[in-house]
Amino acid sequence: MVFKRLLGSLGVGGPTVDTVLSPAPALPGGTLSGEIRLRGGGSDVDIEHITLELVAGVEAEHEEGESESGIVFDRFTVGGGLRLAEGEERTVPFGVTLPWETPVTELYGQELGITLGLRTELSVAGARDKGDLDRLTVAPRPVQEAILEAFGQLGFGFRSADLELGRIGGTGQQLPFYQELELTPSPAYAHAVNEIEVTFLAAPAGMEVVLEADKRGGLLSSGDDTLTRFTVSHEGVGHQDWNAVVDGWVRQLVEHRESYDPDAAYGHDRHELHERSVPGIGAGVAAGAAGLAVGVAGGLVAAEVVDEVGDFFEGDEEEGSGEEAVSGEEAGSGEEAGEDEG
Repeated sequence: MVFKRLLGSLGVGGPTVDTVLSPAPALPGGTLSGEIRLRGGGSDVDIEHITLELVAGVEAEHEEGESESGIVFDRFTVGGGLRLAEGEERTVPFGVTLPWETPVTELYGQELGITLGLRTELSVAGARDKGDLDRLTVAPRPVQEAILEAFGQLGFGFRSADLELGRIGGTGQQLPFYQELELTPSPAYAHAVNEIEVTFLAAPAGMEVVLEADKRGGLLSSGDDTLTRFTVSHEGVGHQDWNAVVDGWVRQLVEHRESYDPDAAYGHDRHELHERSVPGIGAGVAAGAAGLAVGVAGGLVAAEVVDEVGDFFEGDEEEGSGEEAVSGEEAGSGEEAGEDEG
């Protein structure tokens, strides 16, 4: 992945920057590595700081409906304090640790429709310039992949994925948004639920799995939402019968109706969640790119969803190109507002 950007704050003849990421997908809580390639322009410049920003396209609900905006959810200073001579080429390698709650953008190599990117910012002579947003690919951690694989093996299908602004009360959530993976029910549960939403909240010590079921209404009752939370370890993933574990989760979710304030939805604090831990003994997880992967590869990720990902990055590039005559401080104000909102 490479992007090039003429520093708008310095005008024509300024230095350029290419940020090249390692080809392998990153993992939540893992290392994102690459290198920043600098080329001097028509004069010597002092680069004070080189900063990387993680940007996510997050949906927010408001009175007018829903909108998506870019939120900066982490920043890393990876270099600076160097003088770049006229025409000089210099490479700055980097390795940064992604937040554990970084959203997953792909499953078995298939995009999930999540907009996630990396931007490089240079601070030169007191002015800051943000480069174009480059697509960032994040694969699930082994325990996340095992859980999603189990859902697929049990007959659930992938419907969509998005990032929602807000917090889930009663959890250890750290980021100002969370990821929802929406699944269609398996035949065994189609009579009871319209869909099940899965949220992973990973941390170094383990991971919370929040499940929400959109329950079907009957002749004498209306449908409502039920949710519950489970905790799992990052260790011993291959020694767990995840099909049995996940099926047990879904049974609890469907059979035990949780009472909560309907106004306390995702994006607001909920009442205490029903919580369970997964024991560390099992028979082993099914292997192979089956289950949900079949649904993703088979086209259940709608083409228009994938197109929206491209539109988000293309729109950002167009916006960036229009800022070349704007100072670095002014060009950065929109992103800073998004970060403050987070």
